[in-house]
Amino acid sequence: MAAASVRALCKVGRSFLQTPAVTRSGTVSYLLGNVSGHGSRRAYATGGPGFRSKLLSALRAGDGRALGSAFLLGGGLVLYQTMNLSAQEQHLAEEDRNVSQDPVDQVSGPGLKLTMYQYKTCPFCSKVRAFLDYYGLPYEIVEVNPVMRQEIKWSSYRKVPILMVGGELQLNDSSVIISAIRTFMINKEKSMTDIIRCYPELKYVNEKGKEVTEYSNKYWLMLSEDETGVIYPEKGTQKEEMKWRQWADDWLVHLISPNVYRTTGEALASFDYIVREGKFGSVEGFFAKYVGAAAMYVISKRLKSRHNLQDDVRQDLYKAVNDWVAAIGKNRKFMGGNQPNLADLAVFGVLRVMEGLQAFDDMMRNTKVKHWYTRMQTATLNHEGRPQSKL
Repeated sequence: MAAASVRALCKVGRSFLQTPAVTRSGTVSYLLGNVSGHGSRRAYATGGPGFRSKLLSALRAGDGRALGSAFLLGGGLVLYQTMNLSAQEQHLAEEDRNVSQDPVDQVSGPGLKLTMYQYKTCPFCSKVRAFLDYYGLPYEIVEVNPVMRQEIKWSSYRKVPILMVGGELQLNDSSVIISAIRTFMINKEKSMTDIIRCYPELKYVNEKGKEVTEYSNKYWLMLSEDETGVIYPEKGTQKEEMKWRQWADDWLVHLISPNVYRTTGEALASFDYIVREGKFGSVEGFFAKYVGAAAMYVISKRLKSRHNLQDDVRQDLYKAVNDWVAAIGKNRKFMGGNQPNLADLAVFGVLRVMEGLQAFDDMMRNTKVKHWYTRMQTATLNHEGRPQSKL
């Protein structure tokens, strides 16, 4: 969520520079003129009326380049800050990769070291954290700067999450990470290196001419027939888990941005959180918050169209969440029965990135998800799935 937002600033700025002034003026009047009327508990005013009035005056006078310049300036300041810190970040990233190795094989034996590279507000990263937390697996976090991504400069894979195992084996894609680690926890014979070979990387060019990376078998656990019978004793539960894990990736995650950036106030509240959790100084944070919120408000409308969402995107969120609760049913605490399964952890991980925002509060009030969600919070916080295995 944060990474796409910050990288969009310069692109949106350039597009505004090429847009007729009369169109820009109306859009910005709406975005900036209604800030105070839509703020939620995460939105704090830092711009003041002077900034807004000067920008609007320039726009109404026909100087439509003001907004484009603001976007570019905001993006430029973030880039400037990032470049100032790049040497330090690179040093820290290299430190994380070059930790002195214990003589014990950390990929196939005891003492497994896990380091996750993430954006804190990314739903896919949150999925992995929910999984690791529930099973009580210790891990270190490296927060990645969403602009320069200096912390993962060493990797040809430029997305997050990335999970480094034992400082030497790289796991990409949230669903692959979860499936591979869970397989390793259950299987008593295979090393992590052997397991990850079961999830081959596939690259292809989509209909838009963009290269896409996918992974085969990413919702499968690589288990023997006997192991599968122990983990999934009831018929159909394995397929059910896989189905809803994929649903979380293919549908639920796409409802997050349109809902947290639904209005100008909600967009500001979301960026207030992103800025406070990220690596921004006061000036950079100001531009990232206000300009980023404006950019993502516009982009969220495009996402709504791309995914064929209703005009009121809350209704899609409510329906998705209620569909999930209905699939669990009245006789189960979790989709996994008395304990969460991988589908429970995936859905919980996606939804919790909205905590503290208006979309989350509305979801809790207007759907039946509250009791399940509260149980999931407790289960992950208490590490209730802590394993008694070779990890």
